[in-house]
Amino acid sequence: QVQLVESGGGLVQAGGSLRLSCAASGSIFSINVMGWYRQAPGKQRELVATITGGGSTNYTDSVKGRFTISRDNAKNTVYLEMNSLKAEDTAVYYCSAAGTLSKSGSSWSRADYWGQGTQVTVSS
Repeated sequence: QVQLVESGGGLVQAGGSLRLSCAASGSIFSINVMGWYRQAPGKQRELVATITGGGSTNYTDSVKGRFTISRDNAKNTVYLEMNSLKAEDTAVYYCSAAGTLSKSGSSWSRADYWGQGTQVTVSS
């Protein structure tokens, strides 16, 4: 089974930095798009950033210039470097792996997977 495990969350003061990591494991051939979502208390889940296998990135406006998404295809790992953190960045952050091509038994399939989430709390 394909699993995604996030790490790096925690408590940080406003203006500080944090780096999140998410590693996908299993019999994986490729992952089309990896990304990060977040859900703040009382708010809807929002897409933070995405990155394709070729390295093309997209960010939501509120994090542009502060967050950087990257990936290591050899390790099936995606990172989110967060700088100049604000209190409004406080949320549970989830990583995703869309279009994951993996082998199950004797066949191949493509599916989307999610991590369990990691808490990021920014204090002011």
